[in-house]
Amino acid sequence: MAVSMADISHLRKMSGAGMMDCKKALEEANGDFDKAMEIIRKKGQAVAAKRSDREATEGCVLAQSNGSDFACIVAINCETDFVAKNEDFVGMTHEVLEAAMSSKPESKEALLATTLADGRTVADRITDRSGITGEKMELSSYEFVKGAATVEYVHPGNKLATIVAFNEGLEHQAARDVAMQVAAMNPVGVTPDSVPQNIIDQELEIARDKAREAGKPENLLDRIAEGALQKYYKENTLLMQESIKNPKETVEQVLKGVSKTLTVLAFKRVNLNVD
Repeated sequence: MAVSMADISHLRKMSGAGMMDCKKALEEANGDFDKAMEIIRKKGQAVAAKRSDREATEGCVLAQSNGSDFACIVAINCETDFVAKNEDFVGMTHEVLEAAMSSKPESKEALLATTLADGRTVADRITDRSGITGEKMELSSYEFVKGAATVEYVHPGNKLATIVAFNEGLEHQAARDVAMQVAAMNPVGVTPDSVPQNIIDQELEIARDKAREAGKPENLLDRIAEGALQKYYKENTLLMQESIKNPKETVEQVLKGVSKTLTVLAFKRVNLNVD
């Protein structure tokens, strides 16, 4: 059957699919919008299944804070940088981010099951977009933090984002400086206590091996390794790092200059590019 441009435009607005895809779906569905949407959705599922073994290393990373107690990061991957920069793809990532900010899911799986304004789940929305572009797409990351105050930072290009939670309120720029610190310096933890044990063991072993190769006595290896570990903490834990805004002070000292009781509770960092 013949379909009108108004119907095609309406389906395109509903689905995000291209004009020709909408026209074909409406013709196949004899003008039934629900059936046409199902046709478009099945195409997306077929593309997703066909390309499931492909690598999706490009994408879009976005973050947002509600200005108080919650912030999150969403990353959706695709196959090419061309699609990653597409306005509709970035718009979809914004949709998913808004859904996460609204429902505050506790896991990536819960976010995928979250219903969007148009009635589709996040998982279906991504699958449908995959069918439109012909590329594999996936929700690669969902991270969140909670605290008395939160902040986000998205690096230009939408490939890197960070979020930080604090134990008390602070001025936005001071908070954002810490989020930028996390983006630039990629710390492994807030304090030495938060560094995973496997990383500690690895750093100690590396230090012992280097000291041994340098001919240091066996009875001094543990002491040398411990010194190297302390240096590692200063370079790789957030509060002990030199501030990128004021290298004469650590991040902890900068925060104490704002409030003697101010500290970082948690941070998350998502980067689609190799550090």
